[in-house]
Amino acid sequence: MAVLTLGIALVILLTPEAQLTYAANGTNETTIMEWQMMWEEPGLERGIEDMMELGDQGDWFQVSASGDYPVLPPNITSAWIRFKLPEMSQMRPAMELKNMLAQDVVIYIESAKVYEVHRNYVYDRNIIMVPLSSIEAGQSVYMHLKSQTMRIGLQSPIIIDNHDNMIKEGMRSDITDVVIGSSLVIISSFMLLSVIFLNRTFLPGWVSLFLVMLSIGIMILSYSTFFDKYYPELGNFMYYAFDVASAILIPTLLIFFEKIFGKGPYSLLSRFNRYLLMMMFISLFLMLVSIAWEPFRDIYTLMSMIFLGFEVVVGNIILIGSLIYYCKKKYKEAYIMAIGLGSFTLITLVEMLWYFISDELYAMMFWKYGIIFFLASLIIMLVRRIMRNYETALEYSKQLEVFNNELQRSEKIEMISHLAASIAHEVRNPLQVTRGFLQILRDKSADEKSKNYTKLAIDELDRAAEIITDFLTFAKPDLGEVTRLNLAQELQQIEAILMPFATMQGGVIQLSVEEDLFVKGNTSKFKQALINIIKNSIEALKEDGYVLIQASRTEVPDYLMITIKDNGEGIEEQDIKRLGEPYYSKKSKGTGLGLMVTYRIIEAMQGDIVINSKKGIGTEVCLRLPISN
Repeated sequence: MAVLTLGIALVILLTPEAQLTYAANGTNETTIMEWQMMWEEPGLERGIEDMMELGDQGDWFQVSASGDYPVLPPNITSAWIRFKLPEMSQMRPAMELKNMLAQDVVIYIESAKVYEVHRNYVYDRNIIMVPLSSIEAGQSVYMHLKSQTMRIGLQSPIIIDNHDNMIKEGMRSDITDVVIGSSLVIISSFMLLSVIFLNRTFLPGWVSLFLVMLSIGIMILSYSTFFDKYYPELGNFMYYAFDVASAILIPTLLIFFEKIFGKGPYSLLSRFNRYLLMMMFISLFLMLVSIAWEPFRDIYTLMSMIFLGFEVVVGNIILIGSLIYYCKKKYKEAYIMAIGLGSFTLITLVEMLWYFISDELYAMMFWKYGIIFFLASLIIMLVRRIMRNYETALEYSKQLEVFNNELQRSEKIEMISHLAASIAHEVRNPLQVTRGFLQILRDKSADEKSKNYTKLAIDELDRAAEIITDFLTFAKPDLGEVTRLNLAQELQQIEAILMPFATMQGGVIQLSVEEDLFVKGNTSKFKQALINIIKNSIEALKEDGYVLIQASRTEVPDYLMITIKDNGEGIEEQDIKRLGEPYYSKKSKGTGLGLMVTYRIIEAMQGDIVINSKKGIGTEVCLRLPISN
């Protein structure tokens, strides 16, 4: 990829001396194998009128397409080429010039200008097709070439053929680039549109993959000769489109890798991505400056090459190193990406080798097929991640269902205990009065039999009082087995349980917990209390809702604060005062017992709850608990 972006200059030595000849290939095609060429001294540039007046005078020399090419003299940046058109029997003749090396090309037939292209950027490879007329047979063609890339000239035969045949052949040779590039652009566009239907959890990976596919598609299209051949006026746009795509590709690829695998060993991926994003924005800014101010373009070209070279070299080292690291950990996604990246690398290396050893001006093209393997591996990785998240969500849903069942049972027990407490208070008082009067009657009774009956009645009343006392004990909150709880672990487990429920409601849960925070309590009771609150927040969420859970130390020593904040519907001020009362709830099917249980559990843990809310803005629940040292 870096080789394609930076370009590799081939030095081709050519020598002159032959006569102008034509060749026929057995079809209606005519090939011009030789032409004349003249170097143009700096500061002595001539126009077409001057060249026609010059005639055969001057330093013209012969060049053959089958021979060696003349060496470019020092400080030469422009040249002229001329030849005569042969007899043309085609219905619609046209001339094709392949591998024309120059930034600026102007073509004349006699003194009439028939083609012109000027580039203010570093690109010098041209494939030109010029329509002709049969009446132009025998006329002289002049081509003025100018370039700053140290490559000037025509390095392949000149072909004269039917215009329609050339169009078909050109389309056939360019079809691969156009199909692959445009397909990637279209697919990435659909991926962008589908973002509105995705859950936020998948957005970072999905968007980064969309940008990777879009940038590769644009690079393939802009690198293709299709637009340069048929739409040369788009050359400047395609050049900068390639620059933008190449600047975006490496950062987005590494961001995608980070979203799939994590921050990488020693957080290298995360750290390097920040630098890449900074360099990407700087490069794009320099590009805008170069577009607005032409003298800055040489500086931009140099800086963009340095930035891109750094991104490719260092980025590949970190990417491959991280890939090896995760392969050793036996991550299946790492194996998949290794296969895709390995296929692309192998194809590219083989083609680069052929690029260097080939005697012809070889245009690399098979690396695009390697790109397909690489992108396929990225898509498979993302699909696997989505499926795994879906399976995790199902597992969490099952856990949530079990927990809900336990919660409902707990609410029922709390309701029974509340009823028991209410009844016990009402019954115990008359029992105590009755026992008192029976004791008086027993003391005043002279009949032994009556005393025994009275004593039996008092004993039964005492047994009834013990049962009522048991009811009262049952009604009081009992934490059961109290242990030292790690707050971070408890909240992470609660987040895992409620995340699928939040996702189904269209919201997200954000967790921020300080390290080394501990409280004393019963883990199941503590989770029950917090889940009651968080679940209420989730059920109150609207579109783009969130629940923010924070835990930190307070200004008061030996206490911590757990804050649960949402942007849901909010609660009226008069309703906040009644929260925690039995059977009071603003839900259509609510009983109010869940929040009442929460209040009792937090009270049993020697903590307190404060609720702040505004209608239409959201609710904030603050739980203050003593720290366990």
